[in-house]
Amino acid sequence: MTHLDAFLQLGEDVHLGAYLFDAEKIKAFARKYDPQPFHIDEEAARNSVFGRLCASGWHTASVWMKLNLAHGVEGPWHGDSPAPAFGPSPGLRHMKWPKPVYAGETVRFSRRALSHRPLSSRPGWRVVTQWSEAFDSAGDKVLEFEGAVLVNAD
Repeated sequence: MTHLDAFLQLGEDVHLGAYLFDAEKIKAFARKYDPQPFHIDEEAARNSVFGRLCASGWHTASVWMKLNLAHGVEGPWHGDSPAPAFGPSPGLRHMKWPKPVYAGETVRFSRRALSHRPLSSRPGWRVVTQWSEAFDSAGDKVLEFEGAVLVNAD
């Protein structure tokens, strides 16, 4: 295992924390970013396919990002150069919301670095691929996606 592998905690599940999706937070997010009736109106939600108020998938993904950034990287850096610096994300793939997040639910979030490779267009930078997930209190998956982030490991 390289110093970078250890720093990125390659292959390890990193727990980012939990978040309570209460009705007011769900409605506030939805009014700004995803104003579908089943996210902003409890009566409309009861009459929808969901049966009750649920969070936007984008709300769930946004909370993952907030917790991911707040958590940071825990791995120690033992290399000869300065510690790697994280940059932007070139994107994500396979985002899915397999189960709704209902009002009152607490969701746990995690990520796992899968691999990294040099970025040919930017010497000194690497692309880190990671798998991210979120689970409700019953242990059911409510979010999953594969993401990438650029890391300056020069």
